[in-house]
Amino acid sequence: MNNLEKKATRKIWGIVLHCTASKEGDDMTVAQIDKIHRRNGWAGIGYHFVIYRDGTIHDGRDINKIGAHTGGYNTGTIGVCYVGGLDRNGKPKDTRTLAQKNAMYQLVKRLMEIYPIKSVKGHRDYSPDKDGDGKISKYEWIKACPCFEVADFMAEYDLNKLLKR
Repeated sequence: MNNLEKKATRKIWGIVLHCTASKEGDDMTVAQIDKIHRRNGWAGIGYHFVIYRDGTIHDGRDINKIGAHTGGYNTGTIGVCYVGGLDRNGKPKDTRTLAQKNAMYQLVKRLMEIYPIKSVKGHRDYSPDKDGDGKISKYEWIKACPCFEVADFMAEYDLNKLLKR
């Protein structure tokens, strides 16, 4: 049974979107990500879902296990990662293919239908608000991941109406 077919027994309130920080056009598999995360000392892949460049959605960490994707925010969230996020020179760029964008929309929409999701943000949106103005500005980002504006994605696909208040 895959992560979408079984409902998590842990309490879920949010989705955090990520990128693999791999170069545009390069493929990366769940097994490769798992190997990198284990090398970092984690108990396997930290994301619950990975979206390949062709738009296929693959299971990562079991949905019933707390992720290892956003320090301080893993409990209660689902980590979704797309392969890409850097241009050919290694600079942050939204490299999502049309297939990845569509798959991300379908996956986020489905998760919002299954769980009482109150928040969908990018990894960088959990950076500290260093100047205390109530928003995370570009200069405050710890990293650029997921290399696109999640708020724009949510608006473009009209997903905000599914957020549980």
